[in-house]
Amino acid sequence: MTIAKFEMERFSLTSSKPFDAVVAALKSAVGQPNMVAFFRKTRATKFFPDLENVVKSNLGRVDLMLFAEFDLGVILRRESGAKSPKIMRFIVGNPLIMKEMVKHVPEAGSYAPITVLIDERPDGVHVSYDLMESILQNYSSSEAVAVARGLDDKITTLLRECV
Repeated sequence: MTIAKFEMERFSLTSSKPFDAVVAALKSAVGQPNMVAFFRKTRATKFFPDLENVVKSNLGRVDLMLFAEFDLGVILRRESGAKSPKIMRFIVGNPLIMKEMVKHVPEAGSYAPITVLIDERPDGVHVSYDLMESILQNYSSSEAVAVARGLDDKITTLLRECV
């Protein structure tokens, strides 16, 4: 058994915009395919160019797609009522980018697609993302780190636009 301790960096922004506006900005920039149909189509491809076409046809304007979203706040609201802050977790990525990281560092598959957390606090709406480059720095692959850096640039640019 191996247990490793890693350091990572978190990118965070605070917005004065309403929670729903920040969420809408994020969702408008990423593709939102029907994931059941998407996975059915990707499994049906026989050659990589066909798979690549399926992926690309489902990406949004920032070359990312929404894999899942979780309303974490709904659990809080069940306990404390409707006044609880809103909090959403979005699983976002691009399988073609993930492939390039996993090719060099299989453990990258534990982190991709990535998580964007949007939560409401007294000082505003916080948007957070754990930088993939900082995670993959813990492995010995300059190739994976370079791909992660590109993904981080894409995500942080998107998040700046959302706030």
